[in-house]
Amino acid sequence: MSIIAWIVLGAIAGYLAGFLVRGDEGLGVIGHILLGIVGALVGGFLAGALLGTNPIQGALDLGSIVTATVGAILTVWVVSAFRRRGARV
Repeated sequence: MSIIAWIVLGAIAGYLAGFLVRGDEGLGVIGHILLGIVGALVGGFLAGALLGTNPIQGALDLGSIVTATVGAILTVWVVSAFRRRGARV
């Protein structure tokens, strides 16, 4: 799967992450999509490093969808946590 496919998959995963990670982060749909793209790419590279595979160049399968979605959820959650922490200071 090419980088372009991971970007599209990340956009979809970020949109889904917006529904799965609840909070008052104020990012909106576009913010979640952008974070999803970043999360999918980071998740793909981390999965490749940890598992010794190359999911970025692999086919679109259930594993790549799960990797992109988990990466997007983690990215949205981390950004949300930092934004809440910064608002309290």
